[in-house]
Amino acid sequence: MLQKKYILGLMLAAATLLLASCEDTAGLGEYPADAASPLTKVVHQPVDIDNGSLLLLLDAAPDEATLQGLYDIGAASVERVFNSVPGKEELERQFRMDRWYLVHLADGLTAEQAVPGFAENPRVELVEYNILFRKTSDDITYPFDGDLTPATKADGVFNDPMLKDQWNYINRGNVNICTTCYKGADVNVESVWQQLTCGDNSIIVAVIDEAVKPNHPDLQANIWYNDKERNGQPGVDDDGNGYIDDITGFNFVDMIPEFDYVTYGNSGHGTHCAGTIAAVNNNNQGVCGIAGGSGKGDGVRIMSCQIFTGDGEGHTRGASVQNTARAIKYAADNGASLISCSYGYKAGAFTSDGGYMNQGGAEGDAIHYFEACKNNDVLDGNVAIFASGNDGKPYAGYPGALYDIISVSAFGPDFLPTYYTNYGPGCNITAPGGEAYLAPWTSYSALVLSTLPSEVNGGDHYGYMQGTSMACPHVTGVAALGLAYARKLGKHFTVQEFKNLIVTSARDFDTRLKGQKTYVGARSSSPLELYNYRKMMGSGAIDAWLLCMQIEGIPSLTAKVGENQWVDISSYFGTASINLTYLGRVEGEGQDAKYFIDIDDSVRNALGLAEDPYIQYGRLWIHPTKIGAAKITVKAVGGGTEIGGGKKIGGMPIEHQISIISRNIKSSNGGWL
Repeated sequence: MLQKKYILGLMLAAATLLLASCEDTAGLGEYPADAASPLTKVVHQPVDIDNGSLLLLLDAAPDEATLQGLYDIGAASVERVFNSVPGKEELERQFRMDRWYLVHLADGLTAEQAVPGFAENPRVELVEYNILFRKTSDDITYPFDGDLTPATKADGVFNDPMLKDQWNYINRGNVNICTTCYKGADVNVESVWQQLTCGDNSIIVAVIDEAVKPNHPDLQANIWYNDKERNGQPGVDDDGNGYIDDITGFNFVDMIPEFDYVTYGNSGHGTHCAGTIAAVNNNNQGVCGIAGGSGKGDGVRIMSCQIFTGDGEGHTRGASVQNTARAIKYAADNGASLISCSYGYKAGAFTSDGGYMNQGGAEGDAIHYFEACKNNDVLDGNVAIFASGNDGKPYAGYPGALYDIISVSAFGPDFLPTYYTNYGPGCNITAPGGEAYLAPWTSYSALVLSTLPSEVNGGDHYGYMQGTSMACPHVTGVAALGLAYARKLGKHFTVQEFKNLIVTSARDFDTRLKGQKTYVGARSSSPLELYNYRKMMGSGAIDAWLLCMQIEGIPSLTAKVGENQWVDISSYFGTASINLTYLGRVEGEGQDAKYFIDIDDSVRNALGLAEDPYIQYGRLWIHPTKIGAAKITVKAVGGGTEIGGGKKIGGMPIEHQISIISRNIKSSNGGWL
């Protein structure tokens, strides 16, 4: 234990240094550029921190003299933040994984008191406050209140009985969900399941959150297993990754392999997020997951990285920089291609990337290490996805607000911003998050339905939650589905290219943002001024079909439901498309001729076509009657009016597959997204 005289000296030094420093206008993140001040080494400010520890970036692995110097300053113990994995030493050095250390402070010494002493040590490059994060959900769960009538083909492609209650996947405008329910307010995944892909079991998604219940009946078939540990000896680090018996992931709160999802204060948050990504599809029970497969073992795999748990008194503990950073590196080292991170810092606590990172932090280094690792044969690295936060602020919370990280805002079944979502700078895309205020007190159907641990949910395996926490795994699930489809096609992308595809695979959202959003007769009376959200909800609403079409390299055209309309095909056939001769059944003559396109019943059913599409005046005419998506093949003659060959002289056959999305609204640019 330190002497009181030494602690007093540290306190006086801290006060002197703080008075000499300059804060940014928010007072929460930026430090002076004065190289002479030790505080230029400090990452973060002492807001919502673990007061008994600090993280230090050293200039090299500490020798005995360096360790003794740290103990003299006030360290009670010093340990590496990150385990080293054989074969990754060079990448670890590149992202400073080998030089971050966790210091537990001596009794009676607080982090604020200790910072100046550590900052003055010449072997210390950075001192980071061990800030505490929070989940981006209200942590309230609601029981499933629907019926368990077996699913029919009208409910979707799978037989899971609760799929009809998952408006976030297939929204048919059911007013029983909420009176303002809007057709198409979903992630547009049904046609992807039917026509393209349902998942790929080689793709691993790590859920950085509360624990995922590994034996949940609707998740266990899609849980990732560490086979070396599962088939190894108990109590032994069989795979050499620094963690013992980590069979389905690890508990980074208590640093043990056993997950805690029972203690009072746990909500089931991680299990709920995991279900949205990869609940098992077509198994005749429960819910569906976006990339949960087709019931044939082809769902993506979920890795549990626990960073939150209950304290037994109804409060949350965990989610400090040290355990989130460790969890992210673990995901990278053990094969995850995506991390779904429904946590963050309160919006406004940091007002710039520099304010959050300063000269870098352990968690930021871990995120960029994760994205630099290559864990699949589609990308040259991995992708991190974060929730934007639930503060209702016009900017995202960190870490998701970092310029190179995908951050997700939330909409409800009315296809409008939720009352809680953050929006504006740092928010890249929006997805279903659910909204309790849209439905009466007796119904939870406007929230997001997913898996929950029965131990904290009254014995039920399913229930509702809301938040950007719920929006984040929607984008992660769509990204996983995109990776599955790219792998199926043999496509390859850089991480940045794939991020670009995700963020631009979005449907128009701003067209809906007019007037006010009101909550008549529901749980809130405060209207939202929708104009405030225009151009502030990222690129728009995530769309699984669009992502898959971008992966194929096929632009998508949007057609409005209920109208026979033309869509411009010049991007496929050139601006002289009016001059081409098209192939197919012909009605009429000359310039007025209609060339009908051959389609099969799957296309008719997907779009609810009132008649076969045709080409007239060089334009595609189409009349969908329901929301959906499909590809049609248009054939033409390039040069002349008929195809040459044999005894004929004529033109070249040309054809293009055209992607059509039918929705209730159509962009004002003629349908191109």
